[in-house]
Amino acid sequence: MDALVIEGGRALRGSVRIGAAKNAVLPLMAAALLADGESHLRSVPNLADVRTLSRLLEHLDLRVRPDNGGLLLAADAVGGREAPYELVKTMRASVLVLGPLVARFGSARVSLPGGCAIGARPINLHLKGLEAMGAEVVLEHGYVDVRAPRLRGTRIVLDIPTVTGTENLMMAASLADGTTVIENAAREPEVQDLAACLVAMGARIRGAGSAVLEIDGVESLAPYDYTPIPDRIEAGTLMAAAALCDGDVTLHGARLDHLDAFVVKLREAGAEVVDLGEQRVRVTSGERRTGVDVRTSPHPGFPTDMQAQFMALMAKGTGNSVITEKVFENRFMHVSELNRMGADITVEGSSAVVRGVPQLSGARVMATDLRASAALVLAGLAAEGTTVISRVYHLDRGYEALEVKLAALGARVERIRE
Repeated sequence: MDALVIEGGRALRGSVRIGAAKNAVLPLMAAALLADGESHLRSVPNLADVRTLSRLLEHLDLRVRPDNGGLLLAADAVGGREAPYELVKTMRASVLVLGPLVARFGSARVSLPGGCAIGARPINLHLKGLEAMGAEVVLEHGYVDVRAPRLRGTRIVLDIPTVTGTENLMMAASLADGTTVIENAAREPEVQDLAACLVAMGARIRGAGSAVLEIDGVESLAPYDYTPIPDRIEAGTLMAAAALCDGDVTLHGARLDHLDAFVVKLREAGAEVVDLGEQRVRVTSGERRTGVDVRTSPHPGFPTDMQAQFMALMAKGTGNSVITEKVFENRFMHVSELNRMGADITVEGSSAVVRGVPQLSGARVMATDLRASAALVLAGLAAEGTTVISRVYHLDRGYEALEVKLAALGARVERIRE
């Protein structure tokens, strides 16, 4: 397995370009199943999750070809209906093929999903929604079998605003008979991006970005030619790195309107964030970093995918902070590794009390999930001495060549084979 070796204590200076959002690209890839013909998805990051979903789509007989930094996805000969355990187990987003397969072909058999071990994250809301639309759902032997000759529009009230659940049901409803109303829908920018792409394909969707979506089903959709939004989590991670490492970094392709809650907290902590226009943002570390309390919640609240990175920022500095995780119940696995580096963090239920320390120290640590690995990278950049982070395959699921981008900003970071 690969590991990262980081020599800490260097200031970050310069500019960096933000890639396309992984969490937008994956549902957009699945949406290609909805149309007969070849879709063109532009600016696709080279990530492990993208490669995993590409293999799954190819297993379903959807042809995937690289094209000048993007993907061509041809769904005119899709014959497969099963997403097997071997392909689904490593990535929860694989379940996004469920809605499109049932809506267009009338059936799907999908293994229960895997991915980062940060909580149960069940797909029961996806299934309840499809059942409300007239589908027959059977769970057995670790698989979900769903059948429906034609889905019917209906009213669906989600217990919680699930992102992948909203995306799955929105795609399914686009080809359903009649109008579907999804209440308590997720409002994340990636959900809005999928809605915009579906509309470009001929779908009729109203209310994207609000808690209520209305979808009028149509008979068929056309292939798309679409460019996804920039990755707000990659942008936020690099902004936190600049704030933590005496930085002066300009990000190109970053949308502050997708990071409002995070930017508020970053400024409260002492960082300076300046919108330069044309999706350019300058972040400097500011005079003094202070403790700031945060509480994760669905968009437009503080994103759970930035919780670990913000904790790394709070670990080195003055004052105390309380970080409360309200989205996933098992997302503090990075705490013990940060403490190995000299942080002073105590977990109390769904909250972590972070007492800022003057200095972190390099250590050998292990990544446990995608965003936890990013937090360890940030801590390593700020620490005294050498940090070795093992199991960085987690990092590769969501960040394209992060060590290359950091090295271009002056960091000393190297990928090695252990």
